[in-house]
Amino acid sequence: MHVKKGDKVMVISGKDKGKTGTILAAFPKKDRVLVEGVNIVKKHSKPSQMNPQGGINNQEAAIHVSNVMLIDPKTNEPTRVGYKVEDGKKVRIAKKSGESLDK
Repeated sequence: MHVKKGDKVMVISGKDKGKTGTILAAFPKKDRVLVEGVNIVKKHSKPSQMNPQGGINNQEAAIHVSNVMLIDPKTNEPTRVGYKVEDGKKVRIAKKSGESLDK
């Protein structure tokens, strides 16, 4: 997967196209990511000990990883991800600026 938890990404297709956010969780086996403030759905919850009122809550749902693009830290624009070996470690680089994405 070309993105990790904590990366800033932009949604490139779907109902939330153009929105940006941080990745809250990544699910590599399902090829999906959870992006902050994107793909908001309504979740109905029954009354319980923790939530005696119950009701309808808004929360983020996962979207497919192919619908997000990493944001270049230098130019703040969406960019593709490349890989390079530096000091024996494989690191991700931004294709637009060539800057390393892994700190």
